[in-house]
Amino acid sequence: MDPIASHDGACWWQRGVVYQIYPRSFLDSNGDGVGDLRGITSRLPYLAWLGIDVVWISPFYPSPMADFGYDVKDYTDVDPLFGDLAAFDELVAVATSHGIRIIMDFVPNHTSKEHPWFIESRSSRDSAKREFYVWADPRPDGSPGTAPQAGPGTPNNWLSIFGGRAWEWDAASGQYYLHTFLPEQPDLNWRNPSVVAAMHEVLRFWLDRGISGFRIDAPLPMMKDPQMRDNPPNKGKPTYHRPFGDYDTLVPLYSQGHPDIHEIFRGFRRVLDAYPDKVAIGEIHEFHWPTWATYYGVDLDELHMPFNFGLLKTPWTARAAAQLVGEIEGSLPKGAWPNYVFGNHDEPRIASRLGTEARARVAMMMLLTLRGTPTIYYGEELGMLNGVIAPEQTRDPWELRVPGIGVGRDPGRTPMHWDASAHAGFCAEGAEPWLPVGADYRERNVASQRADARSMLHLTRALLALRAKTPALQGGSYRTVHDGEGDCFAYLREADDGQRCLIALNFADTERSLSLPTADFGTVLVSTYADTQGERRDLSSLRLRADEGLVIALG
Repeated sequence: MDPIASHDGACWWQRGVVYQIYPRSFLDSNGDGVGDLRGITSRLPYLAWLGIDVVWISPFYPSPMADFGYDVKDYTDVDPLFGDLAAFDELVAVATSHGIRIIMDFVPNHTSKEHPWFIESRSSRDSAKREFYVWADPRPDGSPGTAPQAGPGTPNNWLSIFGGRAWEWDAASGQYYLHTFLPEQPDLNWRNPSVVAAMHEVLRFWLDRGISGFRIDAPLPMMKDPQMRDNPPNKGKPTYHRPFGDYDTLVPLYSQGHPDIHEIFRGFRRVLDAYPDKVAIGEIHEFHWPTWATYYGVDLDELHMPFNFGLLKTPWTARAAAQLVGEIEGSLPKGAWPNYVFGNHDEPRIASRLGTEARARVAMMMLLTLRGTPTIYYGEELGMLNGVIAPEQTRDPWELRVPGIGVGRDPGRTPMHWDASAHAGFCAEGAEPWLPVGADYRERNVASQRADARSMLHLTRALLALRAKTPALQGGSYRTVHDGEGDCFAYLREADDGQRCLIALNFADTERSLSLPTADFGTVLVSTYADTQGERRDLSSLRLRADEGLVIALG
């Protein structure tokens, strides 16, 4: 394919690498078995050593924890479980001293049912806050709509992602309220200007405290069909890349993604643009790439980056990876900046999903060398595996409400492995971690891998360091030079000054060779085997060992 334009004059969020922290699981500083903000602060030197530029922290707002912080009770404070505002301010200050920016989750679609707004809203149909949420009368004829799962009399047939109907009956006022997720998470009414104004003030509150932007949680359901029409039946295709149970029986055509969402995103952007150098990243689960690309905005005036989750659902083959990257690059509006992720708090860990650490190493090399901003989920730099969660240890409300279909997120949220001491150094020996620590923590932890120059941790650090000092990898153009034939994917990154890097990835578990038309010879900068740096390679017949990736300087 033709080269995709370079972007050497990049902003910090284009040059940098994002590291996601699930705060419950990073480090417990006070012995209660749950990670907290001061635990994060204490490990900022490690993240600086690793080469991280930006830390994204999952929710730490006051919350009843029905969904572990995504049910927000107060948008302008810190839950005592995680600390307080003073601990947050300290975290931002220490991060800044290490050259690390902080971005945080913004949860706009819903609040907790214990939020003062909702308590007032449900107090009376005449409440001043009634229209802060989505309330509706039962169907006049009492019918359930077009899906039996909807429940008798519900306003329409919309279903909750977390199982069952998306409507909860409120007997006191004789109406239903809408919840796209748990009943404990009532949906805000973003068609109410007062909601828009109040939530914009939330953004300003945290921006004024020095954060560098937001990852916006589940924004597409914010704008529903104003007529609240029934969703059509699904013909059998999953709505997502893994089963959602009953939710998959309908296509969420009218319950999310109404075109009016674009104005909501433009409103967010106007708030952020009033501050210098901030970023908005949206959790956009959209796999039709031309549609996904619309969330950048016609004039790049909406999200700076809609998260690209393509690598989460793409089969582990060179052909599929090359095709995905080509589709992403071909769908971007002019001037838009791509991004890639391999894992997050809702997904199985990379090494478990791909089956081996060797493949996880190749995945890390691809993530950190594609054109665009990469996001690393905590522990992926170690090749951490999914934890083993016994039924009685399950904490995820999604798994508890929709059991048996593999939606449980606990295995990917287990505590970080810091060392070989009790509980992997996550919490004090006498404490009980909120989720069990992975069984392999004595061998797979930060301390042991820092002492091993060929570890996954050192590979990740080497790739981050190379990216930080190499314009071709930060903002250079992208061009596919081998599209997956023979199990290999290879692409060229080139800076405006002519600096060029070739990335060659073998997706097979046996040796492969490929011929590349880019140059006669190149110098290996990094290998996933961590043993060939500085070697000159003949690119007319490039040999790649099983599950090997190479970054090669050309010229």
